[in-house]
Parts: sequence; structure tokens; C-alpha cells
Amino acid sequence: MEQFVIKGGKPLYGTIRVQGAKNSALPILAATLLAGGFHEIRDVPRLSDIDVMDRILRALGVKSRWDGNHVKLETSTLKTTRIPEALMQQMRSSIFLMGPLLARTGEVIVTRPGGCAIGARPIDLHLKGLRLLGAEIQEDQGNIRCSAGKLTGADIHLDLPSVGATENIMMAAVCAEGETVIRNAAREPEIVDLQRFLNRMGADVHGAGTDKVVIRGVRQLHPVSYEIIPDRIVAGTLAVASVVTGGEILLTHVIPAHMRSTLHLLERAGAQLKSEGDALWIRGGARLKAVGEVVTEPYPGFPTDMQPQIVVLLSLTQGKSKLSEKIFNGRLNHVHELIRMGADLTARDNQVEIRGVPYLSGAVVEATDLRAGAALVTAGLAARGTTHVHGLNHIDRGYERLDATLQLLGGQIQRYHGKVASL
Repeated sequence: MEQFVIKGGKPLYGTIRVQGAKNSALPILAATLLAGGFHEIRDVPRLSDIDVMDRILRALGVKSRWDGNHVKLETSTLKTTRIPEALMQQMRSSIFLMGPLLARTGEVIVTRPGGCAIGARPIDLHLKGLRLLGAEIQEDQGNIRCSAGKLTGADIHLDLPSVGATENIMMAAVCAEGETVIRNAAREPEIVDLQRFLNRMGADVHGAGTDKVVIRGVRQLHPVSYEIIPDRIVAGTLAVASVVTGGEILLTHVIPAHMRSTLHLLERAGAQLKSEGDALWIRGGARLKAVGEVVTEPYPGFPTDMQPQIVVLLSLTQGKSKLSEKIFNGRLNHVHELIRMGADLTARDNQVEIRGVPYLSGAVVEATDLRAGAALVTAGLAARGTTHVHGLNHIDRGYERLDATLQLLGGQIQRYHGKVASL
């Protein structure tokens, strides 16, 4: 079983270029199916989730060729609209393929997707939106078959501002007849990136980044070359790691405006920050300060994907804090692992009471999901002694060679496949 072995207590120093955003790359890769021809997508992070999406596209008949973090896709060779169940089960984001396949071919067959165990994440809003656009949806023995002779624009109100549903409906609607309005739409930067990509292809989409997205259907789209935005969650994770280790790092290829809520919280805790252009400088302060209450909310509120990492930071502050998880109902599994490392935490329902401690101690811990894994690595970097982090398959879903990145900053972290040697 793979694991990270981390010798903690060493401040992180140096400069790192942040990878492209996973949560932009996945829907954009799916959206290439909307137009047959040669697409080039640049700055795509090489992650296990990206690998699954690539394998799904290949299974559908798409030809792909990688050159580092750039991928060229030939989508005119599409030969089927049935997504293999085994691949659907490996990644929740496979659901993004429903919209573009339905728009291009009038049919798609999927099964319910898998992904991280962080609570209920139903796809009902995706299906509701597609139905309102004119799709007929049948479920039988685990299969979901969507078909539509013609998609027609509709006024769609989302019960919750779901990122995935907003993006799926956007992709399905770009070639629908007439105008589609998505109300209570999610506002994340990755949705703005998808809008920019779709419009580059010839679509007519406006309003991404607000709670109302308007899509006017066009007859045809064309393939394009496009570069993915930086990953704000990876940047936030590295920023937290710098602060909790008392280090000083410079992140390049970032968009600080996408990280306002995270950066504001770090400043409240005592970190020093400075941004200029696409660069962000972070330095940990002396003893960190408690911040009162933190609540996860849809963008532009504090992101749920940064919640586990911030619990680590608040565990090392002076005073008491409270965190309320309002997005997912099963995203506190890291709390028990952090307690093994000496954190003083009490979890009830979807809240964590945090009493700061002077230090954490190395332990053997298990990553149960992507961001929990990042949090445990962050805790290991700050802890006294050696930490063993298992469950690297989760971490590899969202962080490109995280161990190598941290090593460039001076982190003492190694990936082991078998017997572990001492650091």
C-alpha cells in the first residue's frame, strides 16, 4: 500500500508555479465533445481523475495525445454515447459528459457516478435541468438513458447552486433552440472558465460568475485551443502549509481574486500576505490566532474544499475556533485522524469545536477523501516527529505529484510503495 512518510517541523521556503485547475479541466475536457475536430487544452494537471476522464473519452472513440500538461483531442471520431460503468464509478465528474453528449448526439447512457465519500451528492439537479431542456430520462437497473430529438431553451431554477448541475446544463444548452436561463446558478471561477471556453468555441453564454446564467443556442460550435485557469484550492493548500510550518513561499500562476475568502481567513489568523499580478507571497506569523467561527458556503464564501486544511491551521492557533460545514454532510472524517496527531477537536453533526494546541505530533493516519488527505499531509509537515499518510489514491485525484511539489519547498516527504525506510 502506498503512503507518504513525512518528517515534520521544517518550514517551507521557495517558489512554486501552481498547477491548472482540476475543477476547470474536467468539464472543459467533457465540453470538447460538443464540436468534432482537433482541440488543444493546455495546462491540464496530470491527476488520476484526469486520467479517468481521458480513458472515458478514449472509450467513446476520442483520440488523445499528451505532451506534458498539454493534451490534443480529436473528437470527430466519437463512436458511442454509452459511458463504461467501471469508469463512471471511479469519478463523480464523469457526470459532466451527459450535457455535451446529449447536445451533440441526442443520446447518452450512464450509470450513477462514484467519487469521494464526503456526503450525499445526488445528481437530481442535473437530471431536472436536462428534462426541462426536453430530454427524456429513463432509469433501469442502474442505467440512466437520456434522449432528445431536439433540445429547447428553458427557464431553470436550481434548488441549490450546484456547480456540476450549472455546468452540465450550460453544456447541454449551448446548441439548444432558443434561450436558456439558469437561476440560482453556482458562481465559482471554474464556471466562468467554462463559459470562456464555450464562447471561444462559438457559443453565446453570459452571466457566469453571477447567480443568473443566460445561454442563447447556436447552430454549430468549432474546436479551439485553450488554457485552463490556475487551481485556487491547490494554491490555498500550499498557502496553509507555508503558514502552519512557519515558512515563506511565493506562488506563481495564481489568481488571488479567486482566493479572497481563504486569504482573508489566513490574514485573520496572523499570516502575512502580498499579491501582485499572478503572484502571491505568504509568510507564517509567530503563534497563530484563533478566528472565531468559520462557515463553508458557496462561492464567494469560504470553500468547502479548503475546510479540512483550515481545521489543521486552526488546530495550531491560540484560542478557540468553530467550523461549520454547510455544503457536505460527511466531510469531517479528517477530524478523527487529526485527533490522533494531538489536535483538540470535538465534532458534532457538521460542526467542529477547535481548541488550539502548541504542536501536533506525528502519527499513522488515513486519508478518506481528497481534501482530507491534503489536510493530513499539511498536518504532517507541521508536526513534531514522523507522520505516515495512507490513502494516497485520494490525494492523487487532485494534487499533481504533491510530494515532489513539497520537496521543492524543502518539505521532507517521500512516497513509498512497499517497505518504509526511515527518514
